[in-house]
Amino acid sequence: MSTILFDQIQHLYDQALYSNVISVANLVLSLSDHNNEQLPANSKFLVYVYCADSYFYLGMYRRAESYYKKSLQIRKCLLKSKGATKPNNQEGQNKELASDVDIKYQIYSCLIKLKNQQEALHILQSIQVKQRTPKINMALAKMFQEQGMERSAIATYKEVLRESPLALEAAEGLLSLGVKGIEVHSMMSCNINLLNYDWLNAWIKAHAHINNREYNLAVTTLRSLDNINCLRDNFNLLIRMGECYYYSGDYKNALMFLRRARALEPDSTRGLDIYAAVLHNSKSVSELEKLIPLISSLNESSTEAYTAMAYALFALNKLNRAHSIATQAMNISPTNIEAVILRGNILIEQKKFQEALQHFRQALQLKPLRYEAHKGLVDCFVGMHRLRDASNIASSAYKQLGPTPRVLTLYASVLMKDVVTVSKAKNLLEKAISQDESFLPAVYALAKIYEQESNLELAIELLEKQAEVQPTCKIHQMLGDLWGRIHNAEKALDHYAIALNINPSDRRVLEGMHRLESTSNAMDSSSYYMTVSDDNPDPQYEIGEGLPDTDNDEAADESETEAVWSDMDLEANSQ
Repeated sequence: MSTILFDQIQHLYDQALYSNVISVANLVLSLSDHNNEQLPANSKFLVYVYCADSYFYLGMYRRAESYYKKSLQIRKCLLKSKGATKPNNQEGQNKELASDVDIKYQIYSCLIKLKNQQEALHILQSIQVKQRTPKINMALAKMFQEQGMERSAIATYKEVLRESPLALEAAEGLLSLGVKGIEVHSMMSCNINLLNYDWLNAWIKAHAHINNREYNLAVTTLRSLDNINCLRDNFNLLIRMGECYYYSGDYKNALMFLRRARALEPDSTRGLDIYAAVLHNSKSVSELEKLIPLISSLNESSTEAYTAMAYALFALNKLNRAHSIATQAMNISPTNIEAVILRGNILIEQKKFQEALQHFRQALQLKPLRYEAHKGLVDCFVGMHRLRDASNIASSAYKQLGPTPRVLTLYASVLMKDVVTVSKAKNLLEKAISQDESFLPAVYALAKIYEQESNLELAIELLEKQAEVQPTCKIHQMLGDLWGRIHNAEKALDHYAIALNINPSDRRVLEGMHRLESTSNAMDSSSYYMTVSDDNPDPQYEIGEGLPDTDNDEAADESETEAVWSDMDLEANSQ
């Protein structure tokens, strides 16, 4: 009777009929509790394991954890009994399933799903060092790294590589913890000859550059692999190159490689959050909007998918919904830096600077060398009108991240707000442009400083040089404004027209054209009356004919012009 019941439960389990396993097992376990003869101890232990596995596969992690722990208790009793050291054939056939180590790993998996990190770490550490398999060591190393226990993480990653030399994730972990690429290569080549695997050597070298923040060198190495004879159109390689460009602030190239990756595996969520971040920074709203139905069709509750969805909603100005989805992304993975940064930026847009400040501080703790975390803090302090704090953060970013064009521009953007430090901001921006002439944020800011200094010709020269290489709506809008200021309406209108072709709904362009037309109308009216006066310096009128009320006409025109300018100023301020 007992053998038949156990065999049937085992059959249900083998056929992945997990809900049926739970239904039958619960009945059989209740019978055995009242009658020990119904189910032998060895079989009862395995039934608990089958039942726990079934709960786990069905996503009922708390119930699974409970049953795994009960199975461990039964196992201890079995080990104490006289026959425990000589398991019968039935248990021998299920040796892996009955392993104490495997059960503890499953408990760890349940606890991770339940976001109980500390207890998950404790259960893994309870496994004796000699019994730890590469799977156990890999999980331990990741947890050590997340907890900031770097020495333990390095030692454990090395144990993984010692037994599994091609465990690339363990190699990445070591490189991210500062272990030199030569040492990692040496550990991997101890048990396997890497001389004939040039691609693997290049992969290790590239990741060493990535963890040293040498993104240009990393990309150069990775691009050497992206060829027909090696790893052309490899999804993981393309994602990695896209990430490198993103971290360095080169959104144009990042987008190119990430698009190639998405075309290869459109259903994959790996790198989807960074892809959405790049689209958002590139102002590709329409492409972001297309992600919404795609992500919905994937039906995956991953942190990458939620973050990408939140970016799409953020771009569409659906701030509350975007904030809610970003929160879900953080709930799935509190260490997802992209979700943390996004939520902070959404809060800035909602003018909740104090809350945003907490998120960017968290981002800085997670990744101290991420530019976006420093920029977020600067934006928060600027929004709170705490320019001294903003300047301190920007100065700190300058020291930590180095004088890259975007860091120099970030620092300058704060210094520009104080008349005392504008000259220093100007020097920083000129230095940024000398490093990268095509870095548009620096170009925009420097042109603004030139305009403030009334050096309009130099501002126009700077912007027109960029307009030839990379025309954008903002460049032509700024050129239109500048030409308008020096009363060249023809060139101003030309640039406004080009800007509207790029973005027909740009408000600043429309405002500039409206302002230019209003000014031109006022000048035309003024010129007309001046002409009449010059032709007839002392006009004679018949008695009884009233004098033309030119003063009132001019006053009406001036009043109308002032009203237009006033309306434009009010609209600009409201924006």
